[in-house]
Amino acid sequence: MNELGWIDLRSDTVTHPTLEMREAMLRAEVGDDVYHDDVTTNELERYAAEILGKEAALFVPSGTMGNQIGVLVHTQRGQEIVLGSAAHIFVHEVGGAAVLAGVSMKTINFADDIPEPAKIAAAIRPDDIHQPDTGLICMENALSNGRVVPLSIMAEVAELAARHNLPVHLDGARIFNAAVHLGVNVKAISQYADTVNVCLSKGLCAPVGSIFAGPAHLIASARKWRKLLGGGMRQTGFLAAPGLLALQDMPGRLHEDHANAQYLAEQLSGLEAVNVKEDRLDINMVFFTIDREEELLLQLPELLAAQGILSNEREDGEWRWVTHKDIERSDLDLAVQKLADILG
Repeated sequence: MNELGWIDLRSDTVTHPTLEMREAMLRAEVGDDVYHDDVTTNELERYAAEILGKEAALFVPSGTMGNQIGVLVHTQRGQEIVLGSAAHIFVHEVGGAAVLAGVSMKTINFADDIPEPAKIAAAIRPDDIHQPDTGLICMENALSNGRVVPLSIMAEVAELAARHNLPVHLDGARIFNAAVHLGVNVKAISQYADTVNVCLSKGLCAPVGSIFAGPAHLIASARKWRKLLGGGMRQTGFLAAPGLLALQDMPGRLHEDHANAQYLAEQLSGLEAVNVKEDRLDINMVFFTIDREEELLLQLPELLAAQGILSNEREDGEWRWVTHKDIERSDLDLAVQKLADILG
């Protein structure tokens, strides 16, 4: 339960910063980041690059900006990027790749959203005057459907991209969750992409921001694109300070969220009307359907909210509940009981 008294299962974006993060914001040494004068932001970027195994990194206001910068630094207008049909860049970023970078998006339907190298290879455009040039391959890990992409598949995609002289951008919003599931250092995942976007304000609990990391020359380009997009901020150290703690302290507790998601899935499975997607429990998300009349399901978020439980509406017929730092097992027990009471 969060400090406002809600059991908020909508997303891990709703996490509140820790007391240590709030204190770090108060004490942060700051300067003008556009001039590279903010020492706290500089330290965040240095540390992020180090743990991700990249030459340099850039603090950006949001994951969407990080992903869009990833497209911008790798492509030219009129090119095409290749990505999964469920990719965040395609589904949830307001068509930004087309609007900002002027690229088209070649989307591929992957089984279970796990990248299929053969399909990616088939989507790469030939040298044909009638077709756009392929400029970039995008991957995601962890996936928004609750699964984690195996390293062997990421390696195949990276090798395929190298053969075609194409860069790879990784939407690693929840890359630390993926690393926990795979039992590897986060570098074992980021090594298969030229650039990577990492969200600090989801399960890592920072209040704001993401990290965009990659080769130094691309980060220099990214800094200019960030300025163009309105992300050239001033005393960013007040935001970078909790971001640094997010990277240093919070990955070590993500296994708790994963274990709580498993527990939640077990409790939900005990409800006759609920069907949990047991094959998509790699990280901190539980997906399920409910067998009840449509009228009740349309009212369900409102009915739950009246009981102090926040839940998003269905997407593609499924409900998603997400565990995070501000959710304890007693909260999950209460949420499941309230759901059971509503379903009857």
